[in-house]
Amino acid sequence: MARPVPRTDVLMVLMGAPHESDLTTSVLRLVQAMLERGGSVQVWACGYATTLTQASLGAHKPRDIAHWSRAYPSTAALVGELLAAFPGRLHWYVCRFCSEDRGAGEQMPGVALRGPSAFAANGAAAAKTMMVGVL
Repeated sequence: MARPVPRTDVLMVLMGAPHESDLTTSVLRLVQAMLERGGSVQVWACGYATTLTQASLGAHKPRDIAHWSRAYPSTAALVGELLAAFPGRLHWYVCRFCSEDRGAGEQMPGVALRGPSAFAANGAAAAKTMMVGVL
């Protein structure tokens, strides 16, 4: 039996390849803004968006040759900061099928893997649903 999904104001469905555009930055900023205004949010990542929180990313992106001495946080680190700053109000879910299919089966702490059949429960637990990305 699937574990219960907490009620949230918004379900943000993130689909597709996050590196093809500024989609990831836009979603992270939107999620942060909703949380800072007191909302509760769950994110469901599908497709290559499941790689945003894979454990192997670590805390920093690879070094930028133009700014060699500067460290930039990975997407996993950014999501981790949001999860830590808004406990109980942000829930991050990753589609197990998509994640394993793309070699991102091991996710960072705080991210829950759920089978695609559980998606309906996530949708039912949200007052509003927003989909970002490609189908």
